[in-house]
Amino acid sequence: MNALDWHIMMGTPFVLRLLTGLSRPKVRVRGRDLSGIVEECGSAVTRWKPGDQVFGTASGTFAELVATTESSLSAKPKEVTFEAAASVPVAGVTALQAIRDHGHLQPGQRTIVYGAGGGVGTMAVQLARSLGGHVTAVTSTDKVDLLGSLGAETVIDYSKADFADGPERYDLFIDIGADRKLRDCLRVLSREGTYVGVGSPPEAGMVSTLAGLIGQKLTSAFVPQRLASFVAKPNQADLDLLGKLMSSKNLQPVIGHRFPLAETAAAIDLLRTGHPRGKVIVDVSEEDS
Repeated sequence: MNALDWHIMMGTPFVLRLLTGLSRPKVRVRGRDLSGIVEECGSAVTRWKPGDQVFGTASGTFAELVATTESSLSAKPKEVTFEAAASVPVAGVTALQAIRDHGHLQPGQRTIVYGAGGGVGTMAVQLARSLGGHVTAVTSTDKVDLLGSLGAETVIDYSKADFADGPERYDLFIDIGADRKLRDCLRVLSREGTYVGVGSPPEAGMVSTLAGLIGQKLTSAFVPQRLASFVAKPNQADLDLLGKLMSSKNLQPVIGHRFPLAETAAAIDLLRTGHPRGKVIVDVSEEDS
């Protein structure tokens, strides 16, 4: 389960409707992530066969059976559970592309992850560490110990301290949720640093979203730091890499909440309002228990 699921349901930010449907979602069933067993393959498929254990993306994955393309899947590592693998595709690819492709993190650089306790954040911390970064995580009180166990060298509890008031300067700022003013984020970046925005606040409407994008574009012309925002694009190569990182235990998905398929609505509500710890998943197999 990902923030995109409820963003599509709520139609926020409004610009998302241009892609997913103006008055209602074009696809009725939510869900993008999956992990399961291949049931059947088309005649042109060469990489997979029935019985293969896979993880990846599809449209409408809150279901017992889904159809997807050959290149949208990767082999699930044998030592990784289905639920762990299912929690990785969108959040893992988002974190990877934010840090590697847009943040251009180099070994030894200092990285701060704001909003580190959720699905993307917990993966961003681990991926930054695996790429050789020194990681500071900003999160809520109940997730401080978790982030430390995932490799963050410094963890800031935002209820007790403000990262913007600290003396530390960072080479890369990963801003998950974008609910802090941009000037606060730039204040702690080095002159050669990079800011990468991931996602938007839950209450973001069309005006605030466009204003934020325009403001970022204008700001980039007057500051020495590099500013970037992006939409993640899942692909097989990145899924394969994430699978290898899970297999080597350099990426350990954090699953904070599990729901059976019949309680998907409650799972979405928790994701939207509850600031869950790590990932929220829907387990179809629980329907049989």
